[in-house]
Amino acid sequence: MVEYITQLVGFAVVVFVVGKWLVPFINRSMTQRQEAIRKQLDEAEEAKRRLAAAREEYERALAEAREEAERLQESAKEQAEAIVVEMREQAEAEARRIVEQAHQQIEADHQQTLNELQSTVGRLTAGLAERIVGESMRDDERQGRVVDRFLDELEQRARRASEAGAEVR
Repeated sequence: MVEYITQLVGFAVVVFVVGKWLVPFINRSMTQRQEAIRKQLDEAEEAKRRLAAAREEYERALAEAREEAERLQESAKEQAEAIVVEMREQAEAEARRIVEQAHQQIEADHQQTLNELQSTVGRLTAGLAERIVGESMRDDERQGRVVDRFLDELEQRARRASEAGAEVR
């Protein structure tokens, strides 16, 4: 029984020492550890909130960037269409100018050919008339009158023929 009391007293001393110094030390360490964990959890929650806010900001900025890209794309499309229309108008104007120049050139060539033909016919007519009449057609004034008279007669015949052709139709 002495042994039992000794063990009981030893046990009481150990419980007293443990309760007096070890338990408060362990409690303080556990409290500090709990505070550190709580602080880390709070920091993690704060980081989570900041991350969520940053993600929202990122998504908002991304949406704005997409909208801006769509606006720019639409603007570029409109500008491209405007350029195409402008280039088409310029091409049509250039084509009209070229056609008009071609018409003018054709008219000038036609007039030049008519003048050359009149001159050639006049010379040939004057030469033929000189041979037939036997008088000299070397006089330019006389030659001009003869040529003009001949051409007037040709024009009158052509008009009569075209009028007769028009009546037949």
